[in-house]
Amino acid sequence: MVGTASGASVELRPVEPGDEEFLYRVYAGTRTEELAVVAWDDAAKEAFLRMQFTAQDRHYHDQMPDASYEVVLVDGEPAGRLYVDRRANEIHVVDIALLPEHRGRGLGTRLMREVLAEADAAGTRVTIYVERFNPALRLYERLGFSRISEEGVYLLLERQPN
Repeated sequence: MVGTASGASVELRPVEPGDEEFLYRVYAGTRTEELAVVAWDDAAKEAFLRMQFTAQDRHYHDQMPDASYEVVLVDGEPAGRLYVDRRANEIHVVDIALLPEHRGRGLGTRLMREVLAEADAAGTRVTIYVERFNPALRLYERLGFSRISEEGVYLLLERQPN
């Protein structure tokens, strides 16, 4: 995929050996607000985040070994991650996350529109789990997703093909 967001070139490339620290930074950037209220020192927060990142990464690869695990590049520099599991009857967005400095610029919308276009061409639905209070929920609703179930703190969203 090549496109622009705020005048920048946007591409995807497969995750490669050596991306682990960058992917950890992306993950940690999604947990900043949540951990801001925890009375742990920085070392405890770091240890917790690394443990959670490792567990999440292992879970994704164990449960979805055939998914595409890609790094989002903006002007050639790593800016986020997009993990997508293309199944027989749906395209499941496993994870989409951007470094904080790349949020709010239309990049997430651009990436999701590309996934939706792929699903429309295939005549299949798109699903994604999102935390109930995630600000990105508004984006998904604008893109035509609807809630189909609630699982703890997560909502399962679905968008039927156009």
